[in-house]
Amino acid sequence: MSKQTTTQALTLEVNGTRHSLAVPPGTPLLTVLRNDLGLNGPKYGCGLGQCGACTVLVDGVAARACVIPAGGAAGRAITTLEGLGNRECPHPVQQAFIDSQAAQCGYCLNGMIMTAAALLARCPHPTEADVRRALSGNLCRCGAHLEIVEAVLRAADLLAETGSEAAPAAAVSEPAAG
Repeated sequence: MSKQTTTQALTLEVNGTRHSLAVPPGTPLLTVLRNDLGLNGPKYGCGLGQCGACTVLVDGVAARACVIPAGGAAGRAITTLEGLGNRECPHPVQQAFIDSQAAQCGYCLNGMIMTAAALLARCPHPTEADVRRALSGNLCRCGAHLEIVEAVLRAADLLAETGSEAAPAAAVSEPAAG
């Protein structure tokens, strides 16, 4: 006897592009982003939603992709690190992390940057305490916390100088009910 796998058809809007997929029910959003869409910004860390390495923006809100079923993200705007900017044209938050040399191993950076983008979208002029509170759920084992906080504050200044938005316009809509 062959074992039959059931799948669910869903459409995800990731970084402004619609993707039609068929995945097994309950498949984590992180798995779809990395394995099906080839997006490597969100990282697999703990798999429990506790470390922040997998953070993406869902309707502009920082969310842990490892614990969100892909089906639960259908109809919502998902933004990954790749959707913020790229090597040729980094987003101001990404540029601030580069300028501040806010990385050692870099594993936590996806979560730190995505959480910072969400923070700056809702609070364009955060205090150091605001930044520390927002990033408190993101783990960094290398000890780059001082540089990371500095980078987020620098990003706020860069965004104010350029008049840019902290997150893509599509990603800063009101959170969808559900």
